[in-house]
This record gives sequence, structure tokens and C-alpha cells, in this order.
Amino acid sequence: MIRLKRVYEPPSQEDGLRVLVDRLWPRALKREAAKIDVWLKDIAPGTALRQWFGHDPSRWAEFERRYRRELAANPEAVAALRALVKANKRLTLLFAAKDSDHNNAVALKNFLARRTAPKAHSAARRAAGR
Repeated sequence: MIRLKRVYEPPSQEDGLRVLVDRLWPRALKREAAKIDVWLKDIAPGTALRQWFGHDPSRWAEFERRYRRELAANPEAVAALRALVKANKRLTLLFAAKDSDHNNAVALKNFLARRTAPKAHSAARRAAGR
């Protein structure tokens, strides 16, 4: 199970493994207070894409499309995250953005869901004998 949470919110046991998915360390946040288990900065959007997006909701669809392209070109980082997801029953992707609906963690979770959904669907169809 993958959850999303703003890194500035207090950690909780329900978080499971806490994974920061931002390229930059969150402002004014001490490492001890963050309780981050893993920082996967290489899976974050590149600097040019991050700056272009600027958390502008009107650019969201295009941001997701460009970020998916970056992720597809970065299989090592995606594999590292998939391994963490597979090894942990609960995992929380942490982000610093103020907008909880339009940020790279949301796009990343959507990317993972899109990549695993067809496999699950195919397996279900095979099990049903179709």
C-alpha cells in the first residue's frame, strides 16, 4: 500500500517506510524531525521540469506526461522504488509541496499504479481462463 504525505506533517506508525521523493531537501526541516527512512532524490523530476511546472495546476497534465517520460528513461530509480514497495506492506511517499493534489509524489504514485495495473489485469484474465 502506497500512501502520500506532506513531509512537514508529523510522522506516524501508519506511514510504514517513509520515502522522500523530492530532489531538494525540504526547507527548514531538520533531518531528525523528518524521520525519513529513504531519500530517493534520483526519482524526482529533473530540475528543468520541476522549474517549468512551478506547481501550476494548469500545467498538471503536461507535467505528468513529461515526468512519466523521465521515469521511463530512469529505470534504475524506478526499480529501486519498486523494490521498496515490494518489500514493505506500507510505504509513504513524502513531498514538500503545499499542493497535495498536484505534485511529483502524486504523479509518481499514478505512474506506479499505471505500470502495475495492466499486469494485475492480465493475471486476473489468465486466472479466469480468458
